[in-house]
Amino acid sequence: MSHALPVTPLDTLTAALRRALPVLPVIAVIALLGLPIAPSGEGGANIADAVSGLVVLCCAVHLLRTRRRPLSATAAVVLGLPVVGISVAAAGAADVGAGITGLTRYLQVFVLVPAAVLLLVRDRRDLRLLAWSFVALALWQGAVGVHQYVTGTGASYQGEDVRAVGTFGPTDVMGMATVVAFGVVCAVALALGAAEPRRRTIAVLCALVLLGPLALSFSRGAWIATAVACGAQLVLAGVRRAVKVVAVLVAAGTILVGGLGVGSSMLQERLTSITQVTDAPDQSVTDRYTMWAAATGMWREHPLTGVGLKGFPDYRDSHASLALSSGSDIAGAGAAYHKQALLSPHNMYLLVLSEQGLVGLLALAGSWLALLVGALRGLARSRRPAQGAGDSADTGSGTDCALVACGLLVWQLVDFVYADIGGPSTVLTGVVFGVVGWWALMDPSGTPAAREAAPAAAVRKEAAAR
Repeated sequence: MSHALPVTPLDTLTAALRRALPVLPVIAVIALLGLPIAPSGEGGANIADAVSGLVVLCCAVHLLRTRRRPLSATAAVVLGLPVVGISVAAAGAADVGAGITGLTRYLQVFVLVPAAVLLLVRDRRDLRLLAWSFVALALWQGAVGVHQYVTGTGASYQGEDVRAVGTFGPTDVMGMATVVAFGVVCAVALALGAAEPRRRTIAVLCALVLLGPLALSFSRGAWIATAVACGAQLVLAGVRRAVKVVAVLVAAGTILVGGLGVGSSMLQERLTSITQVTDAPDQSVTDRYTMWAAATGMWREHPLTGVGLKGFPDYRDSHASLALSSGSDIAGAGAAYHKQALLSPHNMYLLVLSEQGLVGLLALAGSWLALLVGALRGLARSRRPAQGAGDSADTGSGTDCALVACGLLVWQLVDFVYADIGGPSTVLTGVVFGVVGWWALMDPSGTPAAREAAPAAAVRKEAAAR
């Protein structure tokens, strides 16, 4: 009489790692963004960018091993649409080297990395694993940021080194804010869609904890994008639940800011400045408006194809007014005081419009709109009655995955009004579009598990025929 051997924790861990093997390279990209960035860094390529190239290579190897069809026709069109405008703008760049650099960056963020992530994610469990990886990175960066604020070792803000920037340093003040915001959005989605009370409780706690470092980043654009994205998630999850969650957040904010006085004066001033962008804008807002006007002027002169990739800095001074300052003040967090040149309009839509023209903007915006429509359709599918093996206890209904995808995409599209690509955290944008793409472009006639089983069944059938 045989007896089954007991399953040890090591066996469980080994099985989990083996199952998650395809998405481990993507998790590695996320994890590497927790490493410190040199204070003197200028936003060039870093180790996470290098590993993102390995992700694309791993994807190609994975496709060859599993004999999966690379992409459906719809997915290929949606993900490949930005290539049109990018290629035309690269060909029209005044500096060939700069054009190639810009081409590589745009393809990495909007085409190659998203396609690789889309193909490496196999089912909803993989997507949830990536969502929790975003939360884990946000917790780490948030912890570093809070320590910087408490100890006065952050980036300079109003003459004090209190701005939380995490490990990204003062040259990328949006880096930590972006990472923490992604963590908040993922945690809210996991809390709203989780079936197990324990996971829901953990996700809620993570979201509440991350609100602190997000506030201490003093990033108005990240605040607005997070509020809009989380608000959209709450509405999509149900109005009644949205009212309850908003009540809890208001109570928590009252206790933290009103009762404990956590950063009350600086936060109040920063919040107030959001409503003063037209009446009494500070210099950073003035610079942004000036660069927006410059980008619009470039587009008027080159409406179809723009001035070429990486061409904004060359045309900036001839289109900007005298209100533009010489650069941003950079200091603190291990860096000596210096001026950082303003080389982009800090608006992704205007950056694309000025450098790629209407052709590039319509191509990129068309791709993003298709992803948004697909993500919302996927949310509607996830609420239908469970059918088939794909809706088992392991994969769940997918509501949490839908809210992750919709929330991340809404956050990114809103944030692009106040920011553009650049800096070490940019590679995360590619991962985000990959996560959204997997959910938005999934086969509407089947579940993730069913699609994953199809190639395996074909291989078994072929083997049996031999």
